Amino acid sequence: MLLDFYGLNLDTSRVTFYVWSPWRAAALEHRLFETIRSLPKVESEELPDEWRLHVMDAKTWRNAIQAVSRVLKGWQEDAEPGSERRTWRWLLDGDTDADGYDHTSEPFSLWGIVRVSLERGGPRGSGKRRRP
Repeated sequence: MLLDFYGLNLDTSRVTFYVWSPWRAAALEHRLFETIRSLPKVESEELPDEWRLHVMDAKTWRNAIQAVSRVLKGWQEDAEPGSERRTWRWLLDGDTDADGYDHTSEPFSLWGIVRVSLERGGPRGSGKRRRP
């Protein structure tokens, strides 16, 4: 299937979304996972220490990326105005040799990681105290 990932075109047989250590995952991770799981044509696999969702259709992939974006934009909007700043970004990571295999001789995999940041507070003035 041919995928469009923000202008990067990929040809792959499937995409898998993971949640490792589901019992330690944040509520945001669970919300993202449940949103993708609710899409049609998504195969779910639950193991004791990880959950996986498999997407093998380009239209479902597009819907999954849009759903992730909507959830993360909603999470950003839930920030407390003036005291909290929330940001998110995609990180892509891959490990391959010249022949297209990783360090364990498995076919090349490209990892898309959602990184979220939460900033609270900040400098409270110039550091000078006012006299009463």
